Amino acid sequence: QVQLMESGGGLVQTGGSLRLSCAASRNFGINFMNWYRQGPGKQRELVATIISGGSTNYADSVKGRFTISRDNAKNTVYLQMNSLKPEDTAVYLCNACGPGGCSWGQGTQVTVSS
Repeated sequence: QVQLMESGGGLVQTGGSLRLSCAASRNFGINFMNWYRQGPGKQRELVATIISGGSTNYADSVKGRFTISRDNAKNTVYLQMNSLKPEDTAVYLCNACGPGGCSWGQGTQVTVSS
């Protein structure tokens, strides 16, 4: 089973930036890497996706503010978050899917103060 470890969360003021990282323990032929988030009292939401070819997709709520990228040599995916809003407050979780199935990280807390 591939292990995923997120980092980079924290407390930031409205309008600030954070960069989240998700490191995979090994390359297992990852096809998709995703960032999800779950805010207090909310359902889990898909925030951004990057596929093996490099194409990306974003939730409407973060388009133009968040950027997902990956470093294949490091088996790491990043989420650059700019112009953060209080409604971005959530636990952010990394998810990676390959031929053998999908793995989840434990999550990292992002809190945006108003």
